[in-house]
Amino acid sequence: MLEPQVMADGNEIDLVKYGVLWQKVQDMDKKMDKVERQLEKLVALANQSKGGFWMGMTIASMLGGVLTWALGHFR
Repeated sequence: MLEPQVMADGNEIDLVKYGVLWQKVQDMDKKMDKVERQLEKLVALANQSKGGFWMGMTIASMLGGVLTWALGHFR
């Protein structure tokens, strides 16, 4: 049978409370892992949209340049 350990100041450790605390720590670790995975997905999504933004800016710039050249050349 497990006996409670005695701390330096004479207080006993309650094994049930210790077990509850241990379980809470384990649950918190699982939640943190889930948050980290979701954050990684969010960063990946942000990087994808950033690439689309720059591609749109490139196309708009090219069209603007062609339009400016055409108006200047045929005018």
